[in-house]
Amino acid sequence: TGFMVADLWATSRLLVNYPEPYRSQILDYLFKPNFGASLHILKVEIGGDGQTTDGTEPSHMHYALDENYFRGYEWWLMKEAKKRNPNITLIGLPWSFPGWLGKGFDWPYVNLQLTAYYVVTWIVGAKRYHDLDIDYIGIWNERSYNANYIKILRKMLNSQGLQRVKIIASDNLWESISAAMLLDAELFKVVDVIGAHYPGTHSVKDARLTGKKLWSSEDFSTLNSDTGAGCWGRILNQNYVNGYMTSTIAWNLVASYYEQLPYGRCGLMTAQEPWSGHYVVESPVWVSAHTTQFTQPGWYYLKTVGHLEKGGSYVALTDGLGNLTIIIETMSHKHSKCIRPFLPYFNVSQQFATFVLKGSFSEIPELQVWYTKLGKTSERFLFKQLDSLWLLDSNGSFTLKLQEDELFTLTTLTTGRKGSYLPPPKSQRFPSTYKDDFNVDYPFFSEAPNFADQTGVFEYFTNMEDPGEHHFTLRQVLNQRPITWAADASNTISIIGDYNWTNLTIKCDVYIETPDTGGVFIAGRVNKGGILIRSARGIFFWIFANGSYRVTGDLAGWIIYALGRVEVTAKTWYTLTLTIKVAGRRKKAW
Repeated sequence: TGFMVADLWATSRLLVNYPEPYRSQILDYLFKPNFGASLHILKVEIGGDGQTTDGTEPSHMHYALDENYFRGYEWWLMKEAKKRNPNITLIGLPWSFPGWLGKGFDWPYVNLQLTAYYVVTWIVGAKRYHDLDIDYIGIWNERSYNANYIKILRKMLNSQGLQRVKIIASDNLWESISAAMLLDAELFKVVDVIGAHYPGTHSVKDARLTGKKLWSSEDFSTLNSDTGAGCWGRILNQNYVNGYMTSTIAWNLVASYYEQLPYGRCGLMTAQEPWSGHYVVESPVWVSAHTTQFTQPGWYYLKTVGHLEKGGSYVALTDGLGNLTIIIETMSHKHSKCIRPFLPYFNVSQQFATFVLKGSFSEIPELQVWYTKLGKTSERFLFKQLDSLWLLDSNGSFTLKLQEDELFTLTTLTTGRKGSYLPPPKSQRFPSTYKDDFNVDYPFFSEAPNFADQTGVFEYFTNMEDPGEHHFTLRQVLNQRPITWAADASNTISIIGDYNWTNLTIKCDVYIETPDTGGVFIAGRVNKGGILIRSARGIFFWIFANGSYRVTGDLAGWIIYALGRVEVTAKTWYTLTLTIKVAGRRKKAW
């Protein structure tokens, strides 16, 4: 089996800014074995400078001759995961790529050798600078694959002594990669795992015919309410029962991005307030624990898995050394819908299910029982240990009463634990007065706290030519459009704060680097981000190096409120101030 779980792109942005001890507690709930979600897999984005759902992540190579393995937070996150679980499986996958790889085209397969080289440097850098062994590498998230590229990537990995790194493809649909593998012997040989996204618990015949491992390499993506937990509990079992998938990877790991961004709170837990330290261990964490705490990669599914007579499903796994874990779920249709795909109707009702342990399992004297009931607060239990089942006098047979929206784990393992910490601080809104002078000599992260880049990449930059008050700066470092995954805006933008603020003043020192054509803006009440950033509205105050200014109602600059001439040139610092007052009683003010 593979197993779960966790996947991110720009979704853990705010986590790194959490104060201790809360940051370590959140990481424990996610990665610490026998504590919380106890994840088996961490899948990260190979930052490519482009917008990938909720933000941009920096590339380790913005330009052809640029290499830096300390940008962004993914390296840190992988190390924290490994610290807690040295056996965690690490996967890297690109969404976007830096523009130079495309040689003028919005396409990563212009020069196959160059793109393969770029990806392999990331794997080599992970080892060299962070002692991280990447276990699997992907092709291009939910976009085209190129069979020749996959073959070249394999050769280049081998030439670097990275035979152990396996290839997963194509992180999109089962077709056409599985059909292509059946027709192309070399492609068949170099793809180790077929990964599909949001498969709705089903695989296809061609994928099964390959005999390769089948993974749901991105799934869940659902609000982390009890319905989201129901979705997660159902697919963790049924992805194997219906589709023979031995691993299910959740997007996303932890909702550590501004909730107003697309797919707000679609993480296994919520940690989106570094300024307060507040976080919530949501029910999907405990649904994960039902599987992750009582199985490990390398365990085997037994053939006796399937659907229960009156709805729900069960799986059984063994380590081959005598241990046994059975996971039963009875999630109802109403309380287990995932965000996608469409879920055909099914019925679940109260039932009695009898299980009989045979062969070597008939000798098992006792099974530990862990229980979750989702739904009404009065009956709700999350990952509660019940009395053990004693099997000595029952010939290995036992009967359970099952109601809807329940999860049972029955296991020989005695290591399960519902980890806990004292409650974190109470929730608070983003502070109404906030300033940052970027005055950090040796920043631990390349990004300033709480800034969430949406197009372009903003990094700490020490301006050696200015010993004065602008010695420390935050600088947008891209000068060409990346190979995009989403519709990046034409103008670079990073967001911070609270969209709901009404009367506010924004003040910022700015510097235009490009003579004649350069420009800069500050903005308030920006109403969109992530994959929707192109259509963001708000109040935008621009100055341009050609000596003009503009106030617009949108990032694209179509809605013009004011414009004029102003004494502005490049290579000079200016202070911009934007004051926004909401007039009258109108609900929305742009």
